Amino acid sequence: MFFSGLNLKGKTALITGGHSGLGLEATKALSSAGVHVFVAARNVESAAKALNELANITLLPIELSDLLSVRNLASIIAANGYAFDYVICNAGIMACPERRVGPGWECQFATNHVGHYVLVNLIWNNIRPGGRVVCVSSAGHHNSPIRWDDIQFTKGYDKWLAYGQSKTANILFALQLDNYGKSRDIHAFSLHPGKIFTPLQRHLTNEEMIGEGWLDLEGNPIDPSFKSPAQGLPLRFGLQQVLCWTASEGFIARIAM
Repeated sequence: MFFSGLNLKGKTALITGGHSGLGLEATKALSSAGVHVFVAARNVESAAKALNELANITLLPIELSDLLSVRNLASIIAANGYAFDYVICNAGIMACPERRVGPGWECQFATNHVGHYVLVNLIWNNIRPGGRVVCVSSAGHHNSPIRWDDIQFTKGYDKWLAYGQSKTANILFALQLDNYGKSRDIHAFSLHPGKIFTPLQRHLTNEEMIGEGWLDLEGNPIDPSFKSPAQGLPLRFGLQQVLCWTASEGFIARIAM
């Protein structure tokens, strides 16, 4: 375990989507280091099954594309007086079919960015001084900047451009949040977790992944740069540096794209 020897007992973390894929691996690592992990999940029952063997876990409900759900989670956190040393904005969707949520927002932007943006702002006072916020972005941000003239893709939808825009938003949010948090010594980071096979690819057909060179004609992985969630070293290394900065005086590392 890459947190071996690091005692974070007494620390608390909030992670969205911490029951699946890379989020599950992050939750396992944090729990093993003594962190009390609050896992915010869309399907709490499914999350409970995935996390039933881990210690120090509290499950909370959230649907990031629904701001009423986001506000409800923030209210639960405030009512219970929960406070966090780490907030990991991990949950997300990728390259899904066009779907509108809320007042007509494009779903990837709403889920990957807006939901996390609103959540962090609402629970800002529940993040302890010296806390860390991690926004899991992607190299997919290269697909698109923020489309200021058509953020919601009302003029034609492209699932990869929409994903790229949402990941660019994650990075820009982390940059601004890092600046905003200086007075309380709260720092924010964004990172690319590497190429990992997780449920994130659930909206892609085998034909699409074959076309990308990820799978062979039989559906077997052939791109050696892809890893399993447990092998997701970039995310693991990134989290390690962020948490070690918090735990060890004088150790500073910035995780960036």
